[in-house]
Amino acid sequence: MLGRISEDVRVVLQRDPAARNWLEVVLLYPGLHAIWAHRLSHWLWTHGLCPIARWVSQLARGLTGVEIHPGATIGRGFFIDHGMGIVIGETTEIGRNCSLYQGVTLGGVTFRTGKRHPTLEDDVVVGAGAKILGDILIGAGSRIGANAVVVKPVPPNSVVVGVPGQVLVRSRPRSAVPDLNHNVLPDAIGMSLSSVMERLELIEDRLHMHVQAHAGPNGQAVPVPHHPDHEIWRGEDFMI
Repeated sequence: MLGRISEDVRVVLQRDPAARNWLEVVLLYPGLHAIWAHRLSHWLWTHGLCPIARWVSQLARGLTGVEIHPGATIGRGFFIDHGMGIVIGETTEIGRNCSLYQGVTLGGVTFRTGKRHPTLEDDVVVGAGAKILGDILIGAGSRIGANAVVVKPVPPNSVVVGVPGQVLVRSRPRSAVPDLNHNVLPDAIGMSLSSVMERLELIEDRLHMHVQAHAGPNGQAVPVPHHPDHEIWRGEDFMI
C-alpha cells in the first residue's frame, strides 16, 4: 500500500511542473485524492459492498469535483491534473500511465447494461474538456485534444481533434515521455479546405478564369475567400 501511494505521488511530481514537493502533493492535490478514494470504492464494489462503494465515491465527488464510478477499472500511473468536472463511467477501463485534464467525460451512450463506456489503452492523454463517448477503444499512446468529442475508435499513436473528433495518425514515433501537449491541435478541416482552394485557383489560372467575387443573396458582390495568412483568415472573406 505504501509503495502504491509513493508511486502516485511520484507520478504527480513528474507530470505537473507546479508540484513542488511530496507534502504539497499529498495534502493539496484533489486529483490524487480522487484516485485514492476510487481505489477504496473499487475494492468495496468488487467485494459486493456496492452501496458503501457508491457512498465513498459520492463523498469523493463532493470533496474533489471528480466523479469516478466504483466499477471503473484504472491502471497504475494514472494522473488527474486539476480534476474539476471529470466524469468516469462504470464500465470504463483505463490502462497504465494515462493522464486526464479537467472537464473530461468518459461516458456511455446507451441504456443497455454491460460494457458501454470507453477503454483507454496505455499512455493515453485526454485534454481539457474532451468527451469520449461509448464503448470505443482509444489506442495506446494517443492524445485526445482539448474539447474534442470522440465517438469512434482511435488507432494507436494518434492525435484526435475537433467535433466530431478527426483522427490523425502520427507520422513520427511518439516520445517515450508522456505527451501532455493537448493544446497542439492540427486543423485537419482547415488544411483540407486550403488544399481544395489551391487546386481550384490552379484550375482557374489554367482556364484563365480569375473570379474575384460571387453574387450574394441580394445580388451584391461577395468576395471569394483567400488562403489564410499564417493560419489567420481575413474577416472580409466571410463578411464578418
